[in-house]
Amino acid sequence: MEEEKKMICIMCPMGCELTVKKTENDVQVSGNTCMRGVTFAKEEISNPKRVVTTLVKTANGVKSCKTTKPIPKELMFDCVKEIEKLKLDKVEFGQVLIKQVLGTDADVIVTSND
Repeated sequence: MEEEKKMICIMCPMGCELTVKKTENDVQVSGNTCMRGVTFAKEEISNPKRVVTTLVKTANGVKSCKTTKPIPKELMFDCVKEIEKLKLDKVEFGQVLIKQVLGTDADVIVTSND
């Protein structure tokens, strides 16, 4: 069974419109200007990942935080739920809030000052 999807590459400012054809044994990419588009499309079709950016509650309000690396897209909402469980007093820029969130190799860090 062949599946075809269109997507915009986000790996550089070019924003190439990619056509991705997935078959049982292969993934073919067209419309790319460079090889980064091929790499992006193949990963996006087989194992999409995202950096999670959200807010964490502290005693002084909310502070921004994010994952240090993209995590599997299907874990995004679970990651936010883990961050919502935190009860923090004071946080510092760059502070690790959760190491290896949900068993991934990404940490959740603070991205703003208290």
